[in-house]
Amino acid sequence: MRDDELERLFKLYHTPLVRYLTRRLGDRDWAEEVAQETFLRALRQDALTSERSWLFAVATNLVRDQARKDERRRRHLQLLAAEERDRVVEPITTSLERAQEGAMARQAVDALAERDRLALLMREEGLDYNEIAEALGLSAGSIGTTLARARRRLAETYEALQADAERRAGGSHGTH
Repeated sequence: MRDDELERLFKLYHTPLVRYLTRRLGDRDWAEEVAQETFLRALRQDALTSERSWLFAVATNLVRDQARKDERRRRHLQLLAAEERDRVVEPITTSLERAQEGAMARQAVDALAERDRLALLMREEGLDYNEIAEALGLSAGSIGTTLARARRRLAETYEALQADAERRAGGSHGTH
């Protein structure tokens, strides 16, 4: 691939790719590293037919290669966050509630099956059904069902996490 082609790809897709990877990984610096590696791999290609799909598929595969390490780190951070929550004795502030809601949303996304999570995150970045299908190796006809299932499971998981948090808060701070 020529440098000017790579520069065009970078200008078009760097921001959405990093945003997707940041959502996927929960770490912007790591997302930047994976995006960089993705564009380096694009440079080694003679030509790309479905540029956006190819970039998202390569980035997804790079992340998948490091998934075990990511999962161990995420569990450790969740454990630390849970220990910290257990130590909090002051009333919950609005900013803490927002942080907990964000953590619950992240936990709900992480609880999805990998294919559902990736499809949802790619769709959030504006990829169309055909691009998502190509990036994930699925048929385009299955993407609507995959996304609907992912959204339903995400909502169900988030609601269950909220209910659990409310039960815990009710048990330690009285009924709201």
